[in-house]
Amino acid sequence: MTTLFNADTSDGLKITSDTSGEIAFQSAGVTKAGVNATGLTGDASQVTGLPAPAELSTASGSAPSYSARAWVNFNGTGAVAIRDSGNVSSITDNGTGDYTVNFTTAMANNNYAATVAGGGSSAYLGNVKTDSTTYTRTISALPILTYNTTPAAADVTSINVAVFR
Repeated sequence: MTTLFNADTSDGLKITSDTSGEIAFQSAGVTKAGVNATGLTGDASQVTGLPAPAELSTASGSAPSYSARAWVNFNGTGAVAIRDSGNVSSITDNGTGDYTVNFTTAMANNNYAATVAGGGSSAYLGNVKTDSTTYTRTISALPILTYNTTPAAADVTSINVAVFR
């Protein structure tokens, strides 16, 4: 059973509960919306006026939690293609092992942290381009480089990038 908040038409507000961790909002015994372990259920448009969280809470401890502001998994060989992403609008292929990750929504400034991992049939590495005279990190784009163990620039079949701020 679920914790039920039922606006009953004959008896007023009825509340029943158990230990399932689920909540249901009812009107005259009909569930209109709810919350379970995966999020909102039913017609969530009927649940309005909830405040947006100011920041994430931590699972334990007192250090704050930070989510990735952008992430992408893409194929860097042949026709470069995004497999899946969040806040990444496109990837620019600048040549062998040379890519630019373009953000959908810009970062607040250039001082974000990024991590890159690359993999394929051989051992490949990924790196954020750090030579500021050649490559410029901007609020809207992040240049990255993938290379083999020689090291030499190399196209990679699986590239993963995460950006934090």
